Amino acid sequence: MNTIQNPILPGFAPDASALHVGKDYYIATSTFEWWPGIEIYHSQDLVNWKWAAAPIARRDMVPSELLGNYNSGSLWAPHLSYADGLFWLVYTDVKSSTAFKDTLNYVVTAPKITGPWSEPTLVTASGFDPALFHDDDRRHYFLNMLFDWRLENPGFAGTVIQEFDPVTRQLVGERRHFYRGTSLGVCEGPQILKKDGWYYLLCAAGGTGYLHAATVARAKTLDGPWEDSPYFPLLTARDDAANPLQKSGHACFVEIGGEWYITYICARPLTERGNCTLGRETALQKIEWADGWPLLANGTHHPELVIPAPKAAGNVRQLLDHSERVTFAPDKDLPHTFKTLRTPLTPETDYSLTARPSWLRLYGGQTLSSHHKQTLFARRWQHFAFTAATKIDFAPQNFQQVAGLVLFYDTCNWIYAYITWDERVNARTLQIMRCDFKDFTYGSEAVPLPDGEISLKVCVNGAEAQFYYKADGGWQPLGGVQPADHLSDDYVETRRGRCAFTGAMVGICAQDMDAHHSHADFACFDYEEQR
Repeated sequence: MNTIQNPILPGFAPDASALHVGKDYYIATSTFEWWPGIEIYHSQDLVNWKWAAAPIARRDMVPSELLGNYNSGSLWAPHLSYADGLFWLVYTDVKSSTAFKDTLNYVVTAPKITGPWSEPTLVTASGFDPALFHDDDRRHYFLNMLFDWRLENPGFAGTVIQEFDPVTRQLVGERRHFYRGTSLGVCEGPQILKKDGWYYLLCAAGGTGYLHAATVARAKTLDGPWEDSPYFPLLTARDDAANPLQKSGHACFVEIGGEWYITYICARPLTERGNCTLGRETALQKIEWADGWPLLANGTHHPELVIPAPKAAGNVRQLLDHSERVTFAPDKDLPHTFKTLRTPLTPETDYSLTARPSWLRLYGGQTLSSHHKQTLFARRWQHFAFTAATKIDFAPQNFQQVAGLVLFYDTCNWIYAYITWDERVNARTLQIMRCDFKDFTYGSEAVPLPDGEISLKVCVNGAEAQFYYKADGGWQPLGGVQPADHLSDDYVETRRGRCAFTGAMVGICAQDMDAHHSHADFACFDYEEQR
């Protein structure tokens, strides 16, 4: 029997919204503050998934872009659907998260998954993780959770439904509560499947941490009454601490060749219920139907690391290695794996592929602490053990000019191997700086460098990272082993006191704190998983 190893989208690919159109299957995932926003993957077998599109890729897709948004805010839980010859994408731009939440919900459409995607239409700001449901009577509905800011209330105020006009792309009629959730508490990401005369409501319950779950209810009409499934919850690892797929929930139905699956969110801790440096990932689980209810095919409500592949996939083998070697050329686009923070970078202003052919030139931007304009390209960690390497040609004129290789979670949590100028020794130097929830320390001594090109690499193994450099000879260690598991949702959430949602990244960057537009040239970027 052919099998699939979970997760199917490893490394920072949360909140999967699955869609089946013809012979094609799509998954849309959250990107939070990383740009371009929302990623869509494509498959024809559910086994192997290939990046297909980033719909939120133009500056006009999010008014004012995401500049200034807080860490782990911005683009939450997309929902992808298809109706009337169009792909519909609903997403939330989360601007604040305190006792209040500013949650701007937009809709965009496209005739093809690759676009062109329409300008966004603001629909409502009542809550987050919304979805569109297209009924077979050609009426459309907007589903959302309602957030209650009043201090005496718990925040989650139930799930609401309202008719949606696909022409004006606005809500019409009365907003009404239609589902209050279960004993697990918060009910987010409501999605409806209509099957065999029943409406099935699939919800993310219990928060997004180790108590996370997916639940199902059904009704004969959208107005209810809604009956909770006897197979409760549908999916969770909350009572299975040893399961390698923790935080499982936020699911979506998908059917292939008469077999049914759910996509769902999960996370893989480095230790039992410990830190998850890879962030929240997308996994797949086979389901069956019994007495009109979905349940996991394994007879439990626990996720599995290895599951049966669909019969329709035949003998297709899963590709597990996501290593890549990136080289640069004027006629070659940057890879889709390269992400920027909160805003796109402008060619020939923020970076250049033409100023020095076969090199990527980065013009120094704001610091790694900035929530606005950084010159940073980074890609997600997708395996617990990997090596990332680059070659840099950089001639800083003063200590305000910096460039190098960085392990990055957010603006308050990173490890940076950087080159700068130190007037005290009259030379370029290489050093590690760590930021651990705004606590800044050095991770190594400053190493004087000769003139010329410098190679940098970092080897990550679970909770640890070791940086190296190469100048005239072979590789030399830079400092000692760096603890790296603070680059994780769990650690950041504990220190910050509120949820953190992304995953660790590795990338190249340049800063000019004088704003004098100095530059650093990078010859390559290699990401190699150690399997």
